[in-house]
Amino acid sequence: MSTNWRQEWKPLALIAGGFLLFFFLPVGWARFDNAVMEALHLARWYAREHVLLCLIPAFFIAGAIAVFVSQASVMKYLGANAPKALAYGVASVSGSVLAVCSCTVLPLFAGIYRMGAGLGPASAFLYSGPAINVLAIALTARVLGLELGIGRAVGAIVFSVVIGLAMHLIFRREELEKAKAAAAMPEPQTDRPLWQNAVYFASMVAVLVFANWGAPDTSSGFWYAVFSAKWLLTGASALVLAVTLVLWFGVSWWKIAAVAALVIPAALFAPGGPVVAFTLGALGLIVITQTESDEMQSWFEQSWTFAKQILPLLLAGVLIAGLLLGRPGEEGLIPEEWVASLVGGNSIGANLFASVAGAFMYFATLTEVPILQGLLGAGMGKGPALALLLAGPALSLPNMLVIRSVLGTKKAVVFCILVVVFATISGIIFGAIWG
Repeated sequence: MSTNWRQEWKPLALIAGGFLLFFFLPVGWARFDNAVMEALHLARWYAREHVLLCLIPAFFIAGAIAVFVSQASVMKYLGANAPKALAYGVASVSGSVLAVCSCTVLPLFAGIYRMGAGLGPASAFLYSGPAINVLAIALTARVLGLELGIGRAVGAIVFSVVIGLAMHLIFRREELEKAKAAAAMPEPQTDRPLWQNAVYFASMVAVLVFANWGAPDTSSGFWYAVFSAKWLLTGASALVLAVTLVLWFGVSWWKIAAVAALVIPAALFAPGGPVVAFTLGALGLIVITQTESDEMQSWFEQSWTFAKQILPLLLAGVLIAGLLLGRPGEEGLIPEEWVASLVGGNSIGANLFASVAGAFMYFATLTEVPILQGLLGAGMGKGPALALLLAGPALSLPNMLVIRSVLGTKKAVVFCILVVVFATISGIIFGAIWG
């Protein structure tokens, strides 16, 4: 039987490409070997620091949005027919309250977008979560200078709305169709009062925020006080969540008590107690949701759906980012001196390069400040520094992959381009004033 090579050329090209890749793999070249180790180190750090404490709570919140928040309610406040001031105000404020990194905000963004939020407000939420971080802005002002702190604050707040409006206008035809569908949607029927759902969601958001509260650069003051009590605050928030599940969602109290009997001793006596306790609490919540009512099981199923879609893409993106750029303070395939040499002065090229580099790098919350401190010391201009501050925390290679899976290639590319372009323009203007 003859082979139809017209149908087989794609598999052949993949096999040949894979063979050539491995045949010419530069194993033994010091920079390549170091870059591979940097990719693995970054992936390990990400798994330890972000998957348990950031992404698991975010997945549960996203799943809860899908189950316990009606589509009509989302569209009322964030939909295409919602008043613009209300929609963008709610999106930017709710995103900034979370103060999370670019990856952690993704499950929440996917949840509200799939429940009917307009593209504009959803994009504003996506940008504002990691960009409008009060602690990061305060740290920027203290370490990098007041003008950069003010520039970052103003730029991030304005951008969250401007980028959202731009996304809405560019894809306004699709948004008009969504608005027509929303107009025909019936009023939502709720099983419990709004205030009960509000307490339920607020407790989960509090767990997410306090568990990931970063250390400030001082050992006194309000931010340090919150940091010192972060695990007590996390535990108190988890207790509120447990009470709401028993009182308003019908979860058996003895199951909550059984999980608490494991979590509390672990928090007090186990090595690395808070993280171990957090892990046991998450596992306990998984078991509870699987053995309770259909409503609870639906909550877990929706959370698991988001995890399956998002987590593999994030981990793949982290590996690639680590291979190319390394961890903060370390090098990947791209030498740091190349980056430093391209961001000096205040030219269009320097600002554009800073925006693009920031968009592809992965920044955990607050790590962008010491990185920029080093780059400024190596000759980076203040304009490119602001451009990187506005593009970097809001985007990363891992989150680009996930945004594409949620919005599609066209919308994802437009969102990323808007972030880079506006960051570049802001850098040029800022550099002309303060450079």
